[in-house]
Amino acid sequence: MANSITKHIPNTLTCSNLVSGCIATACAFGGSPRWALTWIIIGAVFDFFDGMSARLLGVSSPIGKELDSLADDITFGVAPSTIIFSQLWVMEYPAFLEPYREFLPYFAFVMAAFSALRLAKFNLDERQTTSFIGLPTPANALFWGSLITANPGWMQHGWSLLVVLLMVCLSSWLLVCELPMFALKFKHWGWKGNEVKYVFAALSALVLIVFGLLNGFWMVISLYFLASLALYLSGSNPDSTSQPRQDASL
Repeated sequence: MANSITKHIPNTLTCSNLVSGCIATACAFGGSPRWALTWIIIGAVFDFFDGMSARLLGVSSPIGKELDSLADDITFGVAPSTIIFSQLWVMEYPAFLEPYREFLPYFAFVMAAFSALRLAKFNLDERQTTSFIGLPTPANALFWGSLITANPGWMQHGWSLLVVLLMVCLSSWLLVCELPMFALKFKHWGWKGNEVKYVFAALSALVLIVFGLLNGFWMVISLYFLASLALYLSGSNPDSTSQPRQDASL
């Protein structure tokens, strides 16, 4: 009886992630980016614990892997794309783009497609055991949700539309690019070898305390990207990507 219950715990958490993403999408369509971001964060919590519970309980399964990717694309692909979609409807447009107001908002869903592609690649990529290659979908979702929640004013300018469209293109590329990005996964708890992770964790905590959980995530994700880029350009990588990965969760 106990085994029949425990084997369903990871998939139940994954489905909770999916439901959270659906609620986030509904909030975004309703013009409530703050609530949409809140439910994306709730989904990220479920996403974290579904993989952990599967490993602890020893009940990983192929169906869990596929379900995880589906849930992640809803919560971290469709939901943030819908936040952008809703904002593109109400933003000011330059005069030369005003005739395309009814069509341009749908461009936001290109990011949802690239999120799905990123998740599919991740499931087949055996290099991402302790680090990532390309921007993880949760990080991308948190960035967009927080950026729009924390900075509604700058999107009221005509030039903001072009910036958002370019950023959607950039985010879509970052999701599937070959840029190595470190993960907060520790092989040991010592300082040596974990310097980047500890410094990043400390700075992230400081940013979230000062600016708030919802308003600060876009700065944290920006810092994460810049730190990963700096490590790549300097030729130093605190993680190894040579071993096969064991978990489908981002």
